Amino acid sequence: MLRKTKIILAVLFFIAVTMLFLDFTGTFHLWLGWTAKIQFLPAVLALNAGVVALLAVLTLLFGRIYCSVICPLGVFQDIVSWLHSRGRKGRNRFYYSKETAWLRYGMLGVFIICLAGGVGSVAALLAPYSSYGRMAANLFAPVYRWGNNVLAYFAERMDSYAFYETEVWIKSLPTFIIAVATFIIISVLAWRGGRTYCNTVCPVGTVLGLLSRFSLFRPVIDTGKCKDCNLCARRCKASCIDIKNHGIDYSRCVACMDCIDNCKHGALRLRLRPFPGSQESTEHPANPSRRLFLSSMAMAATSAAVKAQEKKVDGGLAVIEDKQPPVRRTPIVPPGAADARHFAQHCTACQLCVSACPNGVLRPSTDIMRLMQPEMSYERGYCRPECTRCSKVCPTGAILPLTRAEKSSTRIGHAVWIRKNCVPLTDGVECGNCARHCPSGAIQMVPSDPDDDMSVKIPAVNTERCIGCGACENLCPARPFSAIYVEGNERHSEM
Repeated sequence: MLRKTKIILAVLFFIAVTMLFLDFTGTFHLWLGWTAKIQFLPAVLALNAGVVALLAVLTLLFGRIYCSVICPLGVFQDIVSWLHSRGRKGRNRFYYSKETAWLRYGMLGVFIICLAGGVGSVAALLAPYSSYGRMAANLFAPVYRWGNNVLAYFAERMDSYAFYETEVWIKSLPTFIIAVATFIIISVLAWRGGRTYCNTVCPVGTVLGLLSRFSLFRPVIDTGKCKDCNLCARRCKASCIDIKNHGIDYSRCVACMDCIDNCKHGALRLRLRPFPGSQESTEHPANPSRRLFLSSMAMAATSAAVKAQEKKVDGGLAVIEDKQPPVRRTPIVPPGAADARHFAQHCTACQLCVSACPNGVLRPSTDIMRLMQPEMSYERGYCRPECTRCSKVCPTGAILPLTRAEKSSTRIGHAVWIRKNCVPLTDGVECGNCARHCPSGAIQMVPSDPDDDMSVKIPAVNTERCIGCGACENLCPARPFSAIYVEGNERHSEM
């Protein structure tokens, strides 16, 4: 019963988190957005003490229940491992192995140092929730949207608009490659060894493993009933059951309850941890130096935590050339990020905001120092002042919640005019597209010759009124580079 309950909860959490990355309508975020905010690392970075305390209490009560129920990457590994075990050769394939302590705590140390040093791209590679988010956003979401587009195609021909077509495109080639590599590595490790990644690489699993050593309820081997059949160890995907010594490494046990379910002799039971002074032969002794190392690392972690549719229709005249992104000296981070430093320190590059952006503005950065972290670019759309979707879905506090009024008055960048690209000067025709569509009225058309009021009009930018939404850059007809583009502000300000 315990195992079945755990499986049902794990499936529900897995589907909920996955749908956050697949859904492009925003419907699931209204009801299930909390499933992203209760993930361990996002809660730590958001300084959400309530969620962190809740996860710590759950671990102290039942062990690493977070890893087997709430963490989407952990459940994904269980799915891959389960697929392998469906075949006859895949059953009873596990065996006990000793803890690779130097690798576990070494990876944790690298993770914390990178997080504290601001090298978010390296830390994001190891974070379990972020790793799964990149796989879901770059691999699963395109398949989901292609399926939606097929339904929209047939629905339209039946005069139904229950579905509408959405564009599928690769937002960042480096991030896509990393997502593919992560998918392959995690799948191979899970196929061959079950929870190998969780118990050797994952920093969250290592931290929770320290707490799970002291869990109140745990599976315990009754040596009087045990027949040394080794079936529990061969079914243990965490490889943490030492049947020869009747011991269980609780720091690696993910509380899946498979051992209890598969024991034919009733030798395994979920029991209350004995009080200090009583004898228990099922737990490996703790290493004091390792505990001291983790305590210092935990203290360091606490201080560190402080396309709209692309226009390809040519009207039967000529092919419209794709726009190319300009070279920005300062990248543009989303409204609500406050400043580039705050954003870089809190963002785990999970791609949830990228998946949720309805305007195709957010995409993963290709810069090595901000690799995979979202930045704004306006080739396929612009940041509409009334849209606050990214601030609502961010689970780490990298993008703080904003109202529509606050968003409309937040200056995230300023427009810069490029004279040599401007259509009125290059083609000798009137334009004014940037001024007509500027939502803040920051652009006015003025005579190109101050002494001749009848001369061709060119845009003049009032940087004090510009909010950096990118409407001018996106809607500028100049190709391949816009005649006006947005330069980011290091620190956002209010109008």
